[in-house]
Amino acid sequence: MSINFPLLLVIAVLVCGALSLFDLLFLAPRRRAAIAAYEGQVGQADPGTLEELNKEPLLVEYGKSFFPVLAIVLVLRSFLVEPFQIPSGSMKPTLEVGDFILVNKFAYGIRLPVVDTKIIDVNDPQRGDVMVFRYPSDPNINYIKRVVGLPGDTVRYTGDKRLYVNGQLVAEQLLGEEPGSLGSARLYVEQLGEAEHQIRKEMTRLRIEPDREWSVPAGHYFMMGDNRDNSNDSRYWDDPGIPYELRGMVPDRNIVGKAFAVWMSWPDPKFSNLPHFSRVGLIH
Repeated sequence: MSINFPLLLVIAVLVCGALSLFDLLFLAPRRRAAIAAYEGQVGQADPGTLEELNKEPLLVEYGKSFFPVLAIVLVLRSFLVEPFQIPSGSMKPTLEVGDFILVNKFAYGIRLPVVDTKIIDVNDPQRGDVMVFRYPSDPNINYIKRVVGLPGDTVRYTGDKRLYVNGQLVAEQLLGEEPGSLGSARLYVEQLGEAEHQIRKEMTRLRIEPDREWSVPAGHYFMMGDNRDNSNDSRYWDDPGIPYELRGMVPDRNIVGKAFAVWMSWPDPKFSNLPHFSRVGLIH
């Protein structure tokens, strides 16, 4: 079962805020009136009795205590920065399984939490950005990929694992080899727009699909993982519930934010395997 954490957070803030407001407007004046009446009836007020008369209901006490903390978390998470953990190797070598990343929530515009309606435009995604977005076929799932195609672009990926954008071959330079899932894999430096980053290709994995080409509609983006042969991305999304011309595309309304930094890594969360900070740095 998928948990809608933003919705739960908003509900928690509203409930705690309502309890705090109810106490401010109704319960606190009653407590002050009871204390005043008690002090008018006795010559010397008993401290214990005063404390008891001024005591807040337990639910109100908890609500007032949690409200500022939850409100700060809501603002930070919804409008500034949100943390995520990388669950798969689809973005290797840029991001490894277990990397904890930070995502800039206002890089592409200010959006209301839960409804995700953009209220302030800031910038549009740029080719080469690493972006977190809600999976078009199931918006409850967050994905992270690299922006390859912008609105109006034509993207082509060939059987020999070459990427073309608007008819131009995307430049890449061989770095070396490493063990792959079925043999060896090659690492390349790719120049995608102004972004220079590493990508990974399995050399023993045969591609059976033919060359394919996509036209990116207005308000949509074409996404690919840096681990080109181990990434579920725009090349393979074929949800029949989505109009044919939009299949594989990420609509602007699904954008969560721009991934910009790794702050911790913990590939296998166990007491015997502690988190490390050797991969801390900006994401390219």
